[in-house]
Amino acid sequence: MDLSSFKNDFYSHVKFLQDQITQEMQKLDASLILREDLWERNDHAGNPGGGGITRAFQGALFENAGVNTSCVFGKIDPQFAKVLTGTGDEMWAAGISLIIHPINPRVPTVHANFRMIHQGDKFWFGGGADLTPYYPHEEDFSFFHGVWKKALAPYGKYDEWKKTCDEYFNNSHRGIEMRGVGGFFFDHFSSGDVQKDLSMVKNISNAFMESYFPIVVKRMSENWTPEDEDFMLHRRGRYVEFNLLHDRGTHFGLKTNGRTDSILISLPGRCKFSYAYAPEIGTPHAKMWEYYKPRAW
Repeated sequence: MDLSSFKNDFYSHVKFLQDQITQEMQKLDASLILREDLWERNDHAGNPGGGGITRAFQGALFENAGVNTSCVFGKIDPQFAKVLTGTGDEMWAAGISLIIHPINPRVPTVHANFRMIHQGDKFWFGGGADLTPYYPHEEDFSFFHGVWKKALAPYGKYDEWKKTCDEYFNNSHRGIEMRGVGGFFFDHFSSGDVQKDLSMVKNISNAFMESYFPIVVKRMSENWTPEDEDFMLHRRGRYVEFNLLHDRGTHFGLKTNGRTDSILISLPGRCKFSYAYAPEIGTPHAKMWEYYKPRAW
């Protein structure tokens, strides 16, 4: 199956998104420091296997963030190949993955990724976006979901992919406790028509800017309390638990000889763990805790 032109198109698109998001972050945070690394990897057989562009950010508004693109290819571990949905022991994968951790607890953390994978005689797409807020501004959560509901409407996928997100971004080792308020998530998607699927994923991914940055602008100047910050740090601890224990993207990157620092850039710069932590009853943080479970938006 010759997918070369489609793969090149997709990789060009995610690099465009990377530039677009970078520029918006720099516009909002004049203090933002950007470190860009161009990296390369070897495949499982030791041959050149592509690489990526890692952009790590640190500033006064965005405490730490990563907006990364990659395009990797070549031989993969035969044991790992068995858990994928394609055939053979060679793979091509490209995508964008981003995580933004603001310093103000009134501004939510956001995560998004979009990817295309080709293995043997099969190709598929995956991705999504989800919001992790620390303060109960319900209108922000409705806004975030509303943007994605609109973006997914032409494809009739919002309800299905929202449910997938609710179930996936969940610290199942703590019962039903989502890491945030969800969004949408899909994986292994392929209709068999690569042109149609590529167009869909490009159109959906273009909605990221609209889904998140208006919330940042709305909340970035709000004052916060030490209690707000403490709650945020504890919830970031839950974020770490999910990313290290459950996140398939983390495991995929490490098992395909990806760049470790680029993979773990999703972790927050600061977090906190306390034994049997729970927010104080009657506080906005206790109210926020109620949102960390599936609900209709």
